[in-house]
Amino acid sequence: MTQISREVAVDADLVARARTGDSTAFAELVGQHRRELELHCYRVLGSAQDAEDAVQETFLAAWQHISAFEVRASVRTWLYRIATNRCLDALRSARRRSREAPVPEGLQPEPTSPSEVIWLEPYPDVLLDELADQTPGPAARYEMREAISLAFVAALQLLPPRQRVVLVLRDVLGYRASEVAAMLEVTEESVNSALRHARANLRRRLPPPAEPAPAPGSQAEQALVRQLTAAYEAGDVNALVSLLADDVVITSPLAGGKYVGTAVARRLFETMIFPGRTFRLVPTRANGQPAFGVYLRDQTTGVFHVNGMIVLTLAGNRVRAMTRFDNTPIARFGLPRRLGQAPRPAR
Repeated sequence: MTQISREVAVDADLVARARTGDSTAFAELVGQHRRELELHCYRVLGSAQDAEDAVQETFLAAWQHISAFEVRASVRTWLYRIATNRCLDALRSARRRSREAPVPEGLQPEPTSPSEVIWLEPYPDVLLDELADQTPGPAARYEMREAISLAFVAALQLLPPRQRVVLVLRDVLGYRASEVAAMLEVTEESVNSALRHARANLRRRLPPPAEPAPAPGSQAEQALVRQLTAAYEAGDVNALVSLLADDVVITSPLAGGKYVGTAVARRLFETMIFPGRTFRLVPTRANGQPAFGVYLRDQTTGVFHVNGMIVLTLAGNRVRAMTRFDNTPIARFGLPRRLGQAPRPAR
């Protein structure tokens, strides 16, 4: 019996029970797919919160239409179909929560160029750990680590909605063209055309190739993270800049601009971040990459208050990109809103 056949057999029993109104059976039926559906919706929408909302809507729609579901394919594929179309509805309606750009701290240098990505959130690695046994179909072109990276998800946000979902379904999840056509209720020719355009557009949007990043959790990665933390907390601009690649890119999705190169990075740190300020960095991981909760010391009370998040993109033994986010993702990463004066947080 093939894997798909086993899935269908298990699904059929749970579907039969769910059709009688058995909510426990329905929860078991769909709950096992929650995390992978959230990740799918995150890739499409660029927001972990929006992804959660889309999956909740997906499960509600599935519950409402369970009686019409015919177990000829797996429930997993059926749920992906619903979730993908919920994401497309959200993108078409431009349903986005309003959010203000962070207020610059100090005299902010002019960005070297505009940033097209203005809607993006980081994704906690702890949620990715639950997907260790999930493997894409044989047609997938991207490995998990690459397909969840911040650069990849950011580039996806610049594709038209139809191209975006087709590329994710085909090249990330490995669905066949016929399956994607059925999900979107279009022809295979339409899917293949959208995929060709999406691949070409994505190549233009992704950063140029660079030296591979150290393996997650490796000694090389840990050493670089320790050096950056020490330099940032000490306000040592020279040490911090020495850790950056020559073509480093510093961005904040809500700010609408990016800073490219170590010269402007130095000015940014000197004028906006460090003068008279004391920071602590609390390590975490996002999108398979090193990340930090950033805390700024109140000079009156000595308490450190959350001041956003930073996600690092590494290349060899250098930082290739630093992406700064506001405080919105902090709770999702299990990080506190403030730190006491002492002792320092454990590493």
